[in-house]
Formats: sequence, C-alpha cells, structure tokens
Amino acid sequence: MSRYRLTPRAKADLRSIWSYIAADNVEAADRVEEAIYDACSFLSKAPLRGHAREDLTKLPVRFWTVLRYPRYVIVYDPASTPLKVIRIFHGARNITRELKPRS
Repeated sequence: MSRYRLTPRAKADLRSIWSYIAADNVEAADRVEEAIYDACSFLSKAPLRGHAREDLTKLPVRFWTVLRYPRYVIVYDPASTPLKVIRIFHGARNITRELKPRS
C-alpha cells in the first residue's frame, strides 16, 4: 500500500510534465516521472523534510524540490495520512497563482 496519494490535480500535473518531456524523449520523461514518484515516497516517510513557503501561500502545505530534477517542485500536505501530494510544478510556473483557491 502506498504511503502517499496524488490528488487529481497532481496526477494531471504529472501527466502534463511527462507528455511535455516525452514529445522530445520518452526515456527522459520516464526518468523524471520515476524521480517524482521516488520523491513522494521519500517524503511520505518523513513529511517534515520539505519546507513551508509562506511567501507563496498561506495554505498549510510544504514544498520539496525533486533532487535529481530541481526544476520540479512537489507541494504536499504534511499532516495527511497517507501523505497527500497536492500539486507538482515546474519551477518556472507561477506557484502563488496556481495554489489560489478556484472560485
């Protein structure tokens, strides 16, 4: 049983990331996807490894940069069980805007 789960938005983010990279190189897309899943598993074992970013959001979430691919950031709820991965972003995205509640 997985110790984390991706929200529908995080799943969509991951599909989008994979598709974008796969347009040029499927193997590279697979490596990035695997690194993101590995990072989620790593975080599920100690959710406070990430850091809060109150400059980006007031939500009670933490952020983790994927070590092998530092352009990608995982946003997750450290208090959830299993760990809830809320979003997965490329670092160039406007994370503040993306994390605002939708009206």
